[in-house]
Amino acid sequence: MSSRRKVVFKEYAPNQGMLLPPSLDELIGKTHAVRVVNAVIDQIDIGPLVDTFKGGGTSSYHPAMLLKVLVYAYLNNVYSSRRIEAAVKENIHFMWLAGMKRPDHNTINRFRGQRLKKHIKEVFTQVVLLLMEAGHVDLKAVYTDGTKLEANANKYTFVWAKSIATNKAKMKAQLEELWNYTQQVAADELKGDDPGEMQEIDPEKVERTIEAINTALQGKEVDKKMKQKLNYAKKNWPSNLRKYKMQESILGERGSYSKTDPDATFMRMKDDHMGNGQLKAGYNLQWSTQDQFIVHYSLHQNATDTKTLIPHYKELQGQLGKLPEAAVADAGYGSEQNYEYLEGESVQAFVKYNYFHREQQKSHREKHPFVQDRLHYNAARNEYTCPMGQAMRHIGDQQVQTKAGYVQHVSRYQAINCAGCPLNGACHKAKGNRIIEVNHRLGQFKAKARELLTSEEGLKHRSARPVEVESAFGNLKQNKGFTRFMLRGLEKVALETGLLATAINLKKLARIIEKQVEEDLKRALCAIVRSSQAAWTSLPHF
Repeated sequence: MSSRRKVVFKEYAPNQGMLLPPSLDELIGKTHAVRVVNAVIDQIDIGPLVDTFKGGGTSSYHPAMLLKVLVYAYLNNVYSSRRIEAAVKENIHFMWLAGMKRPDHNTINRFRGQRLKKHIKEVFTQVVLLLMEAGHVDLKAVYTDGTKLEANANKYTFVWAKSIATNKAKMKAQLEELWNYTQQVAADELKGDDPGEMQEIDPEKVERTIEAINTALQGKEVDKKMKQKLNYAKKNWPSNLRKYKMQESILGERGSYSKTDPDATFMRMKDDHMGNGQLKAGYNLQWSTQDQFIVHYSLHQNATDTKTLIPHYKELQGQLGKLPEAAVADAGYGSEQNYEYLEGESVQAFVKYNYFHREQQKSHREKHPFVQDRLHYNAARNEYTCPMGQAMRHIGDQQVQTKAGYVQHVSRYQAINCAGCPLNGACHKAKGNRIIEVNHRLGQFKAKARELLTSEEGLKHRSARPVEVESAFGNLKQNKGFTRFMLRGLEKVALETGLLATAINLKKLARIIEKQVEEDLKRALCAIVRSSQAAWTSLPHF
């Protein structure tokens, strides 16, 4: 006989009707993230967003519903409008959040790209203010860092400012060559603008000059190569210059842009497996976080972090009404201009500077004993002392302007006589007496930053910074899979960033609430158990 037992299956009747069908609300957990999104969006003021609807005609979907759906979609890594359209028809969480409404992808895209883009910063800010009221954020210390995200642009459709400048310089040189040749062949007939006197290559002036050269050479025996150059110049140069003028207006102060997304700048991306980086069109995303909540975001078209700190913090102050008590950032932000701004705003600057870590290493100090920072400075006499005890006297001051337009004051000091010095060659390798250039104000800022960074509080901030903002970027790129913007243009890219930042904050809030509910439940169960044990022990035993 077979020893196999009888298998019993649970009842399965997919077509069976229900006398009392369940509601969607019953199918969603009480601490689910979708409930947090719904509750938080209901608390913020979306009046300005409502005002974007003019009224009249057919009815419109409520902006609160569309905003909730978009935020929850970004929370769940759903970024495509078509996928969001499918979700509101198939996913019970989206269906509950949308109140069983079914906006199509065109409606979702128009709301996101046209109405929401000018109001997403206000929505995000209100969420942060709610977090501050709840005690999750207090702005005592804010951690700031940046990352580069690829734009939705073709990496081969680039325009370079240097290339335009080179082409214009070549054009001017060739025009001068044509002009000089024409003066030799037909000086009496030559009339027009002298290219040598042109301070700036202008399409109209070049066109007049070429026409004057062409008229002067009519009926003359012209060198074949010069004739070819003249024909090419007449056909191409004016139109090329008009194109360059338009491109320069788009470039502004940038060095490049993409033709498929003119707001994007080419930056070096560290996204290949070798970590070597590639030049791609992108944006510099700046985040400030506290306890991994994003308290502010900003987008920049320049690749370096140094020039982003001041506009980022000014915008943060405008949005939240105050600045943090302490700013924590890496060496990419350690400039004199940034230190001066933070000091002027009474913000403690736990901001590293170049070579901060090297200064802390004993091996580096032993290897470089003669660097300027290690020379003794006599403030009363305004002179340095070289390693051999010789005075290095002040020989003058100069002003240096940075690329950001900030003026630095630099003092120069020179040793009296380095000839025959036994340390010559090790102390410095330049010919003649050693000269050093010192920015005293920057040195003072570095000394303050060094004192803060090496303090007990500074060590805590330095260890917390990678866990704070860098893990937030890791969450964005790895967990949320967002490494490339879907929309084009600075306004729409900022919209995507705002939706992402809002979604990340609400997801973290949902986890905190869920954890708090679990802890409350455990405490309640423990209290019940203790109460039961006390009641049992108080009973009489026979």
